[in-house]
Amino acid sequence: MHIDRRQFLAASLAGAGGLMIGCAGAAAREGAAGPPDPFEKVPLGKTGLKVSRIGFGTGMRGGGRQSDQTRLGREAFEGMLKAAYERGVRLFDMADMYGTHTYVAGALKGRPRDEYVLVTKIWGHRGGLPEQERAGANVLLDRFRKELNTDYVDLVLLHCMMSGRWPEEEKRQMDLLADLKAKGVIRAHGVSCHSMDALQRAAESPWCDSVHARINPYGAVMDGPPEKVVPVLREMHAAGKGVVGMKLVGEGRFRASDEQKTGSIRFVMGLGCVDAMVVGFTGLEQVDDFSARVLAVMKEPKAKA
Repeated sequence: MHIDRRQFLAASLAGAGGLMIGCAGAAAREGAAGPPDPFEKVPLGKTGLKVSRIGFGTGMRGGGRQSDQTRLGREAFEGMLKAAYERGVRLFDMADMYGTHTYVAGALKGRPRDEYVLVTKIWGHRGGLPEQERAGANVLLDRFRKELNTDYVDLVLLHCMMSGRWPEEEKRQMDLLADLKAKGVIRAHGVSCHSMDALQRAAESPWCDSVHARINPYGAVMDGPPEKVVPVLREMHAAGKGVVGMKLVGEGRFRASDEQKTGSIRFVMGLGCVDAMVVGFTGLEQVDDFSARVLAVMKEPKAKA
């Protein structure tokens, strides 16, 4: 069935029609004993990882090993991470380029290691880091684990894949990451995508355990329009890959719009193919606002196909 962008957006935001699988949390609520929980731990595809539905992104306007979060200062940033953990966040998204490893490690010190999931990313492009050389994943993971004060990292991604040939271009790092996974140094590997070509190759790649994808109903800061991105995410999910949604608030573009923020959450959670959502929070009030909106969507009546 052909459907144009306007129809797609209207049906998606309403949570009705054949495009929507149903309001998020519907499957979780069926037979569930407790009330809806916006921080509920859910399976990340078939990776074996269980992540909180809401994840804390640490790379807002990140580059050169700093981000809006690190620019808050160590005390403020670590305090916000600790408070987010207390609220139920168990998914922490980082990258070498953001310089946030030691902040997350400080905030989680003393917490049971099996209670949270650490995600980080390897940057291989020119620029973005102070040094020019790009070390192998084995060398990088030795440093990452020291910075994170952990024996293993749950999920490691190749950061910001844009080429449709990334599986050929990144084969060395992919092989190294596969070896690290076999040794238990990491538990899963994958990519974060920044183009439709890269996203489609991620869906097709058996090497990819999990993918970070940019998704919202408005097409803001995305790899393509929603009506093109969503089928690829469904393909990934059907293949058992973990799918983590990014840019739900459009990299801050929807921050002032209650309608767009709630509409984006309703859209993404209603797709049925996005396991978790990562947001680059820069204030604890944003964590509370986002989780309240997620809870409200979870309580909405299930949409009928």
